[in-house]
Order: sequence, then C-alpha cells, then structure tokens
Amino acid sequence: MSLTRDGRLLFCTRFLRLFSYGALSVVLVFYLTGLGLTQQQTGLLLTLTLLGDTAISLALTTQADRIGRRKMLIAGAALMAGAGIAFALTRNPLLLVIAGTIGVISPSGNEVGPFLPIEQAALSQVIPSRDRTSVFAWYALTGSLATAAGSLFAGFFIQSLQRTGMPPLASQRTILFLYAAMGLLLGLLFTRLSPTSEVARDPARPPLTTLLGIGASRSVVLRLSALFALDAFGGGFVVQSFAAWWFYLRFGVQPATLGGIFFGANLFAGISALLASRIAARIGLVRTMVFTHLPSNILLILVPLMPTLPLAILVLLMRFSISQMDVPTRQSYTMAVVAPEERSAAAGITGVARTTGAAFAPLFAGLLFAHPATISVPFFLAGTLKILYDILLYRAFVNLPPMDGPH
Repeated sequence: MSLTRDGRLLFCTRFLRLFSYGALSVVLVFYLTGLGLTQQQTGLLLTLTLLGDTAISLALTTQADRIGRRKMLIAGAALMAGAGIAFALTRNPLLLVIAGTIGVISPSGNEVGPFLPIEQAALSQVIPSRDRTSVFAWYALTGSLATAAGSLFAGFFIQSLQRTGMPPLASQRTILFLYAAMGLLLGLLFTRLSPTSEVARDPARPPLTTLLGIGASRSVVLRLSALFALDAFGGGFVVQSFAAWWFYLRFGVQPATLGGIFFGANLFAGISALLASRIAARIGLVRTMVFTHLPSNILLILVPLMPTLPLAILVLLMRFSISQMDVPTRQSYTMAVVAPEERSAAAGITGVARTTGAAFAPLFAGLLFAHPATISVPFFLAGTLKILYDILLYRAFVNLPPMDGPH
C-alpha cells in the first residue's frame, strides 16, 4: 500500500483520535456515575451527546467539499478539545449535557463528529479507485488498533494512579484531560494537509449549493442512510461503554481487566478488516458486508448467554474477529456509488444517519441496565436489529454495482 504525504497524515490523525475514543469509552460511564448521575441519566446524557455530534457532523460534512475539508476538520478538533475540557471541569449535569451536545464526545469508542466522512473523501481523492477498499481496510485496522491501545492504556493508567492513592474519580478525570489534549493536537495536524486533499473541481460543472451537498446520488444516499441508521440503532444498545459496564455488573470485572478485554476485541476487529478487501474482490462489496456481518450478530446475541466470564470473553472476541469486516467495504461502497464532488456530503449524511440511529439506543439501554433482570436484553435487541439490517441491505443493493467497477 503506497500513500502520499496527505494519506500518511490522515492515517496518523485517525490513530490519535481513535486512541482517545478508546481510552474514553472504558472510563466514561464509571466517571459519569462517579459524578453522581444515575444510570438513566447517564443513558440520557449519552443519547444527547450523540445527537449533538450528529448535528455538528451534518453541518460540517455537508459543506466540507464547498467550504474546505481542512477547515471543517480543524473545527471538529476544536469541538473535541472543548468537550473534553468541559467534561473534566464540571459536575453540573446541565453543563455536561450542553458540552456533550455542542462538543464532540465518543461514548462508544467509535468514530463520531465530522472526521471520518471528510477523511474518507480526502483519502479517496489521493488514491486510485482500485486501491480504495484495501486502503480503507488498513484505515479501519489503524482505527481498531488505536481504539484497542487506548482501551488498554486507560484501564492500566487509571489503576496505576489509584494505587498511588488517587481517588477513582480523579484518576478517570485524567483521561478527559488527555482527550482534550488530543483534540488540540489533531487541530494542529489538520493544518498540515495540502490542497490536494480538497475536492478537484471541474470548471465546467458549478459547485453544488444544495442544503445537503448531494445531487444525482440523493436517492442512493438516502436509502443507504436509512439502513445504516437501523444498523447503528441496534449497535447503540451495546456501545463499548455499556458493554464494559455489563461485564462489571455481571462478573465484577474491573477497569484494568476491561481494558485488556477490549484491547483484544478491537485488535481482532482491526485485523479482520484486512481480509475484507480480498473477500470483496471475489464476491463483491455488498455480499462481503452482509455475509460477514450476519454471523457476528448471532455471536453478539450469544454473549450474555454464556455462564462464565471466560466463555463470555471468548464469544465476544469471536464476534469482534468478524464484526468489522463490513466497515471498509461499506465505506468503499459509499464512496464508489457517488460522484467525487459529493463524497464528503455522502459520507457525512450516511455517517450522521448512523450516529442518529446510535444516539437513541443508549437511552433505552440505560433503562434496561438499571434493572438486574434486564441487563442482558440490550445484547438480544442489538443482534436482532442488526440481522434485520443485513437482510434489508442485501435485498436493496446487491444488484447496484459501484460506478467505478467491482472494487
């Protein structure tokens, strides 16, 4: 895989951002409950946080190709830094809601905000179309490794601080300050992107001025968005923060061990993404998305049915070993079925759909986690909804090939 300077820089920003997200996801629910929030309030806060991220992402990504990708990425980094500082410095639930809604906070360990869609569009700009799925697979691996490393770091770092006598809440707050610092570093790195990362304009075609930044691809983008929202709504019941909390409630697993569990899970997820491009070359992007996603969702349903911690961890790791193979293929397919000047907007809209779908689930998950008898229900809901998504996606798009060939 050969990358330009801009490509290498975007891989670097991806790693730093996902490292921050992974670290935050391990401690966020512990931190919020330590501040005095109930589990229902925590679920509501995470929902409002994701909704806020959705609005910010939609505003920035749909105009990025017109105003400038670098400018929007820098704005997102500033919002990430501001949210981290605000969460670290206040206990007021209202201020936390405001900071989470306006800023960029990831409770799941996954991408939120405007970064991923704009970076995907910029990467597609600087690589040949035949290499796109492969590059996106390595891009996904980079994110998974970063999330894994962040999860592992956070668990052991706060445990080390607590062994020195630092209170749990104070040790968890250090991760919020780290998160803010990473936002500032990202903003600096985004200033180093070259003009090549911006959309190449055809002088004969006027720039799109529509509200959503898409034209001919509107129908495809909106249909994909609806399906991605369903998938993300299902996944939102078991975001990494809540999955970590489930292991604590069910088996009493502590943050350091949780960091190790999710390090392994994200490591498997990242490695599996590399296989996606090879499979897609043989059976196509849509088939790869569906045929790898279905069994992972069955395994998700099986996690809470395991009677012991080792078995639950084993099934979780098996699930993660195939669960992310649809990510680079999904991203590549979205880039392939729209025009180049609509890529940031298309990725942004489908990304916002996913964030919106995911945003509502924690509200219900928080209610379910508040009762011992229902703490496993989120896994069953998540797996069932995601299986439904796989079936509908296959039926709707298996016969719609990419614009630029089979890649």
